[in-house]
Amino acid sequence: MHVAETAPQAILDLLDAEVGEAVSTDPALLQSVRTDKSGWVAPGTPLAVVRARTVDQVQAAMRIAARFRIPVVPRGAGTGLAGGGVGTDGALVISTELMTDVVEVNLADELAVVQAGVVNQHLSDLVAPHGLVFSPDPASKAISTIGGNIATNAGGLLCAKYGVTREAILGLLVVLPDGSLLRTGHRSVKGVTGYDLTALFTGSEGTLGIIVEATVRLRPIPPGDVVTIGAFFADLAAAASAAAAITAARIRPAVMELMDSASLIAIDAYSGTRLADGGAAYLLVQTDARGAADEASAIAEILTRAGAEVRLARDAAEGEALLAVRRNFHPALAARGEVLIEDVCVPRSRLVEMFAAIEDISKRHGISIPTVAHAGDGNLHPNFVLPERPAHPIDGPAGGGVGVDEQWVPDAVWAAADELFQAAVALDGTLTGEHGVGVLKKRWLENEIGPHSLALQRGIKAVFDPQSIMNPGAVF
Repeated sequence: MHVAETAPQAILDLLDAEVGEAVSTDPALLQSVRTDKSGWVAPGTPLAVVRARTVDQVQAAMRIAARFRIPVVPRGAGTGLAGGGVGTDGALVISTELMTDVVEVNLADELAVVQAGVVNQHLSDLVAPHGLVFSPDPASKAISTIGGNIATNAGGLLCAKYGVTREAILGLLVVLPDGSLLRTGHRSVKGVTGYDLTALFTGSEGTLGIIVEATVRLRPIPPGDVVTIGAFFADLAAAASAAAAITAARIRPAVMELMDSASLIAIDAYSGTRLADGGAAYLLVQTDARGAADEASAIAEILTRAGAEVRLARDAAEGEALLAVRRNFHPALAARGEVLIEDVCVPRSRLVEMFAAIEDISKRHGISIPTVAHAGDGNLHPNFVLPERPAHPIDGPAGGGVGVDEQWVPDAVWAAADELFQAAVALDGTLTGEHGVGVLKKRWLENEIGPHSLALQRGIKAVFDPQSIMNPGAVF
């Protein structure tokens, strides 16, 4: 039976009977799930939100959705930056944010089993007394959930050394679109039996099923000192070249973050710091593990040769304070208005070229594009601070397949962003390194991966989701 043949109230009554108080049609909640941290607001109003606490509740809600072919939007904490988990008109939003149980911590095997709603930082805090850490390190780790991290294959400040979320995931428990359960992966260090479905679901952005539990790898906290270096440069090109020189020297610091002048000015205004007084660009480098002091000395020598003014943090606490300042970048921009937070990635050897392309695009379009970069892995975050959202919905960019939406991004900004994405791909890079495709970037997907790959990926989705009810409108 199709949803169009069944009154919404009858479906809501069935949801209430199956999942009870977990289902809500509270107007404030329905409005809140229409958006995420990207600023995107989905058109229309969702049918309901199921705030699941158990796997059984997720399964029951999915079975009802499959029965009536109701679109389903999986959602975590709503910290996504690509509009990938927002409640569209008539959709059933299934939230795992309240699924917060740490099912198991196995110290001998250095793994944990957690529900999808466990906050990233909470897990690290829990295992820190045992000398372990959950290494994925998105800037939102204090508020983002592990389920959402997995769904987007989230990155962060530590990716260059410790990898993205995929490297920390051993196995998953997934509720499929028909309500059945699929367990993927293993608890062993190695495992190559069959296709790697764990990797397939990691980064799938809710298009294949709902991740409800994960078996994650824990890593030992690096022994020894942590040394943090701040380096000021007279210009951005010199800073980007210095970051590339560190990589070329076969040094792998735990953190290497590059901030341009506009970023420093925004952070100073928000945090009360005076970073912009030091130069036009700032490179923040942190090295850990045994031999950190020697590695920091080698890094400082490279930076000095590149013309930087190098400052060494006095202790680990000051170093962490500097990282906290960097994490304040996005809140600093958000304090100035709506922000379109972009995410491109290029080979590390082409970081200088990508920064040059962003600077050229900024000048030609007359638009400020404050940019920070995870310089250790070539992942850049160009940002557009936008005017206030208009009072009435307007059309999205022509030909973008976005539809009518409370879309606040001016055409001039989309034009600049389009050139930015094309520049990244032309430099052998990608239009998203860690935020995902979601809604905001789907019109550029085929340009990067090609029509054949796009058709194959749509075919894979059809195998898992033959009714095409999972997160419709996202990614594809």
